[in-house]
Amino acid sequence: MATEEWASGTWRTLVHADGSGRALALQRSESPAESHPRIHLDLFVDTTAEQEAEVERLVGLGASVLDWDLYPPNPDFVVLADPDGNAFCVVDLSRAPSGDH
Repeated sequence: MATEEWASGTWRTLVHADGSGRALALQRSESPAESHPRIHLDLFVDTTAEQEAEVERLVGLGASVLDWDLYPPNPDFVVLADPDGNAFCVVDLSRAPSGDH
């Protein structure tokens, strides 16, 4: 396992040493821990088309798109919830602000 530090300094990414497979990014938070949910998962895709396809796939598996009132204008992410109500996002990296994710 190797790690990479992202631009903001609050992110760490775990990647396989040879670069294969999936990467797992962790973000340090100063927020107090909540009882539910304890984690928030972001799934990254490279394009808007991949984001749309992944959201459709996840909804087909039982997730639901949340009607979230805190979306910024033209967001690069979609907020979903799993069947137990745990929120997670699908982020389009092609539209992410510079330095994010």
